[in-house]
Amino acid sequence: MITKSIRLLGYGIFVSAGALVVAADTPAVTYVSHDKVAAALAKGGGLIQTAEFTVSGSHRDKGGQVEVHEKESDILYIIDGAATFVTGGTMVGGKSTRPGQLVGTDIQGGQTHRLVKGDVITVPAGVPHWFKEVPQSVSYFVVKVLKP
Repeated sequence: MITKSIRLLGYGIFVSAGALVVAADTPAVTYVSHDKVAAALAKGGGLIQTAEFTVSGSHRDKGGQVEVHEKESDILYIIDGAATFVTGGTMVGGKSTRPGQLVGTDIQGGQTHRLVKGDVITVPAGVPHWFKEVPQSVSYFVVKVLKP
């Protein structure tokens, strides 16, 4: 009986230790208040940054530059407004701004999307993309999934 109790105790310690190791590797839950989210959507700004992804709010009142992120996939969710967004094709006038980040002046042969409130669009790493036109303004969330 004592041997069986010792085995059960040993098993219990092993299972508990395993649970602690799994818990230590589990990422923390992150909460961002509505005030911080509203500020990020109004002016643009980061909300969450981890080794695997980032979340930010963005606001534009005009078009931007063509972008290519070599190790970042973008997921955009349009909160308000509208924009003409071009993806794919070939970047024109591309210049490196920092490692893995390129900006350009135009896209040849891309696909044009009219983004409006409620739309979601994903842009895999390495794909040129561009807020070509923003008639009034557009507010959106960006989730960047980071490749190692």
